[in-house]
Amino acid sequence: MGLFDRIRKAFSSQDDEEKIKQETVDNDEKSMKSEENSSDSDSNVVSEEKTSEDVDQSVDSQEKNSDESEEDNDEILDLNGDNSEFVEEENSNDSSEQNDSLKVEEEVSSDEEERYDKGLEKSRKGFGAMINSLLANFRHVDEDFFEELEETLIEADVGFETAMKISDELRQEVKLRNAKKKNEISDAIIEKLVEIYENEGKEEDNNLHFSSEGPTVFLFVGVNGVGKTTTIGKLAHRYKMEGKKVMLAAADTFRAGAIEQLAEWGRRVGVTVVKKVEKSDPAAVVFDAVKKAKEEDYDILLVDTAGRLQNKVNLMKELEKIARVITREIPDAPHEVLLALDATTGQNALTQAKQFKDVTNVTGIVLTKLDGTAKGGIVLAIRNELHLPVKLVGLGEKMDDLRDFSPEEYVVGLFKGLVTPSK
Repeated sequence: MGLFDRIRKAFSSQDDEEKIKQETVDNDEKSMKSEENSSDSDSNVVSEEKTSEDVDQSVDSQEKNSDESEEDNDEILDLNGDNSEFVEEENSNDSSEQNDSLKVEEEVSSDEEERYDKGLEKSRKGFGAMINSLLANFRHVDEDFFEELEETLIEADVGFETAMKISDELRQEVKLRNAKKKNEISDAIIEKLVEIYENEGKEEDNNLHFSSEGPTVFLFVGVNGVGKTTTIGKLAHRYKMEGKKVMLAAADTFRAGAIEQLAEWGRRVGVTVVKKVEKSDPAAVVFDAVKKAKEEDYDILLVDTAGRLQNKVNLMKELEKIARVITREIPDAPHEVLLALDATTGQNALTQAKQFKDVTNVTGIVLTKLDGTAKGGIVLAIRNELHLPVKLVGLGEKMDDLRDFSPEEYVVGLFKGLVTPSK
């Protein structure tokens, strides 16, 4: 099933659930009425039941002796039955375990879908309002409409290149479909967005990569204020809960308060933090952390860095030096270089991503505060224009609201309810 079909189905299932709920309420009301009507007739039967009690007692006394004589045979039959059930249970262990694992997978999938649905509610409403506003202002699908569509999509943070591409392709699509109704045009816009999103992401790897032996090192980069340190703290909590031995390295020695902020996260989560005084050499902090992680068998090392993007030359040299220190001690590290971006900043986030790509080898994006934006198209822009995989997303303020990025759940959560439901 394609993503667009899944969005249609998700919208249809919402309608079906509401219908089922209404039918249940109606059936309950009917059953209550029938119970009230039957209570009167039940009172008339009481006298008849009393007269039949004497007959039942005499029959019971006659059957009692025959029941006792059959008890021994019944016990033998029951024992044989128990044995056969035991054998069946042994034979069905594999199938029951498979069923249990399938149920667990379904529950996890359902939980993830609900999180994305809730986390993208603001984006979904905002995007829907933009499309509806656009369609309300035009009676005809002409050149003015497509120019306005381009501006609307750019405003929704899907990116300039993506907006131009969608507009050009829709000109032909609308003609081929002979789409005239508002819902037909809206469906065509969203279907084209989903199609481009799918095509651009075919070779994308959204998984985090871990070391097969020794510590796994994640290097975090990004400007100040995007939620980078908070992301590190939440990720440390996740891995600690998974039973892993986790360490944080406070290599942002430039920003005032950055070291103490990370140290506070370490105290909250209960993990080790390697730090030095402010203005220390960040590479020296990382060296101490990597050495300690190797010697004391840590599983995960999360490294915080400075985000001085205004001085790109110094930042590039600093990140290169940190990477060299890590690689010298652990040849295949860092295993991820994750760029933290604030989803609420829209096109500014896209600009930051392009600049950080120039200064370091970014392997993936952490998109924070995705639940706080009314636009939400930033993921499409990152995928279509930067070709960088989003690996983690922030869907809320709770500790477990930092989630592994699911491309399908994202696009379904963003567009569900905005297309005509399948029949």
